[in-house]
Amino acid sequence: MKTTQNADLDRARLAAAPEPPKCRSCGQGGLQTLLDLGRTPLANSLLDARQLDQPQPTYPLELAFCPTCTLVQILETVPPEQLFRDYLYFSSFSETMLNHGRTLAEKLSADRHLGASSLVMEAASNDGWLLRHYRQKSVPVLGIEPARRIAAVARTEHGVETIEEFFTEALGRQLRDAGRRADVFHAHNVLAHVADLNGFVAGIGLALKDNGVAVIEVPYVKNLVDQGEFDTIYHEHLAYFSLTALQRLIERHGLMIQDAERIAIHGGSLRLVVGRAARRLRLSARTAALLREEADWGVDRPDFYLGLARRVHALKADLGALLTDLKRQGKRVAAYGAAAKGSTLLNCFGIGRDVLDFIVDRSSHKQGRYMPGVRVPIYAPEKLLESRPDYVLLLTWNFADEIMNQQAEYRRGGGKFIIPVPELKVA
Repeated sequence: MKTTQNADLDRARLAAAPEPPKCRSCGQGGLQTLLDLGRTPLANSLLDARQLDQPQPTYPLELAFCPTCTLVQILETVPPEQLFRDYLYFSSFSETMLNHGRTLAEKLSADRHLGASSLVMEAASNDGWLLRHYRQKSVPVLGIEPARRIAAVARTEHGVETIEEFFTEALGRQLRDAGRRADVFHAHNVLAHVADLNGFVAGIGLALKDNGVAVIEVPYVKNLVDQGEFDTIYHEHLAYFSLTALQRLIERHGLMIQDAERIAIHGGSLRLVVGRAARRLRLSARTAALLREEADWGVDRPDFYLGLARRVHALKADLGALLTDLKRQGKRVAAYGAAAKGSTLLNCFGIGRDVLDFIVDRSSHKQGRYMPGVRVPIYAPEKLLESRPDYVLLLTWNFADEIMNQQAEYRRGGGKFIIPVPELKVA
């Protein structure tokens, strides 16, 4: 009797135990933890004044490695409806992003001979930051953007036709069946946000014309590790890509990477040009070379990625010591950039209102709100000249040159910027 009861208890425990996580790309188990950043709030869940006295939900933020397909990923999945329907990031507030979009649209329009009979699509098209440049050349465009207020801005302010939805395999099929197939399909900084990677890539294949190409940009995992860009880890970013992991994902769906290159934007990214494998296009020399480089630095072994944890611990100690010393001297410190990466850094390092007087950001949609977790108030950049803090912690370090040029007057008055990544420095 006792043995039977014990067996029943063991079965009940096994039934209640959560299944081990499986890889978002290949579906295999055995994921290996690389870095545990604890529990943090959702990085873009900015607060208003009424919410300051209310508890804010937090979620585990743990980075892991798949030894089967090499994909680096976080283990927690927050429903996309919760993350993106009320999104507040507008790409057009960055001159760097606008220039990036303009240059890319001009190049592809010329290289692909796009015209009035062409169609350019973009998944996660935001406020039309990229598609507007095609539209100015009279090339038809279609945006796909789930964030309601951002999609409305794309339509009303920039004239970009926008479907207010997530891009999926089902939507790709609907577009194909409606005869809306793309000569160029853009996916910039969205693939990392997608829980169903295979469905998204399959959808691209459905939405592309037979001779069409997809242009995909993702932050590069090697930059993440080499430069200690841990603050790009948050719940919206589910995956962190190498070219090796991308090739395995993309080829699974009858597509192939025609070309791949490293580009500087967002602290170091990969840009892929993807077409149908059935066209038997050759892999470019630089794509083959980059795959060989990844094999050399150990893309398929967890040892390489473990260096990130050591860099994070060192930066936390060094930045904490610097800020403590400045406060001891009576210096006033603010921050620039109410971005998701800033939320990760502040919450993981415990930097709050006892250190920062305020944060400034160019986005009018963020001004008047408060950073998640740490509850530091957000103002317009003019606050730097009004208040004259001695130091500004630059949370959006990926736009350092642009921001420091914009704040030349603040710097001429003696103000200094603390740049935490890739190397801690004061400028």
